[in-house]
Amino acid sequence: MKYLALIWSSLLRSKTRTGLTLMSVVTAFLLFGLLDSVRVVFNSGGGLDGSNRLVVASKLSITQMLPAALEREIAAVPGVRRVASGTWFGGIYQDARNFFPNFSISGNYLDLYPEYVIDPQQRRAWDNDAGGAVVGRMLADQYGWKPGDVIPLQATIFPNADGSNNWPLTIRAVFDVRDAKRRGEEQQLFMHWSYFNESNIFMKDAVSWYVVQLADPGQANAVAQAIDRISENSNRETKTQTEQAFNQAFAKQFADIGLIVTAIMGAVFFTLLLLTGNAMAQAVRERIPELAVLKTLGFTNRVVLWLVLAESVLLIVLGGLLGMGLARALIPVIATASAGMVPLGGIPGETWAMGLVLMLLIGLAVGLLPALRAMRLSIVDALAGR
Repeated sequence: MKYLALIWSSLLRSKTRTGLTLMSVVTAFLLFGLLDSVRVVFNSGGGLDGSNRLVVASKLSITQMLPAALEREIAAVPGVRRVASGTWFGGIYQDARNFFPNFSISGNYLDLYPEYVIDPQQRRAWDNDAGGAVVGRMLADQYGWKPGDVIPLQATIFPNADGSNNWPLTIRAVFDVRDAKRRGEEQQLFMHWSYFNESNIFMKDAVSWYVVQLADPGQANAVAQAIDRISENSNRETKTQTEQAFNQAFAKQFADIGLIVTAIMGAVFFTLLLLTGNAMAQAVRERIPELAVLKTLGFTNRVVLWLVLAESVLLIVLGGLLGMGLARALIPVIATASAGMVPLGGIPGETWAMGLVLMLLIGLAVGLLPALRAMRLSIVDALAGR
């Protein structure tokens, strides 16, 4: 600690270079904090025990439909309190850019989600209108929708019975989410599965997944195994998992999150090594006479080595902590924008630990060669300008 003032003054010797290098480090660790947090969430195990709700989907792919008749068999499994079903619709509003999650659901689906708050009168209006829709508050506010408005939803997968892609839906209810951290789930639209099943010309009596409410969360693993045994060795085998694991699997249909994160962060940190390594090498070259003076005053080669390494590590750690701090502040925005698909509550401990290790390793890596040069510096040659 007694050399901290000296190390700090060395960093500030060229404020412009230090500032630009610091910005590079902040940007790199901002990306790392965001992307690795997503990677950790998507690779988490999602154990079954303790879960109140489970999701049953096809073992092959969530794009494979399950027979609607399976609901009765799932409901008969001991430990199952209620069963509801949902089907991905994939419609768009006016333009392909106006995309939001939209599903057809069974009439009791929302009963399994008490965290979705709906006015009782609006709920009854939706129950009584086959062509009605329920939308989240954020989605309604985004497009200025209110109960009674007709939405000209355009199908991208399931044409209507008349051969067109037009699925006009009347908004009957708007729901709010109790937990402010999950407000992204308000960017959804629900329609009646009975209306979808009757009106589409491609898919009949089939659903994408079942949501199972358990009587005892402690029996989640046993119930999941019993449900999957129903369709074992058939052409419609199922996989029962937590909602978090199901959401992760859904997102992985679009991209390999782990591979993308690894590729991006590899490129980012390789570039960071080059930038910061060059900055540290230049900083030491400019201070060769000063380092020679320090040795003249009695600073040993080892002390000079550690002074340069400490300067490098301090720069990287300072920028890294600032970057991950910014990532932590941005994570709630990302979680909201993902409509609950990326359930981020903050930067996981695993990401913090890896980030700190990377800061130290990068700091030592970019400072090692300049530090060795400073340690081997000859006082006579340095003061003579050789």
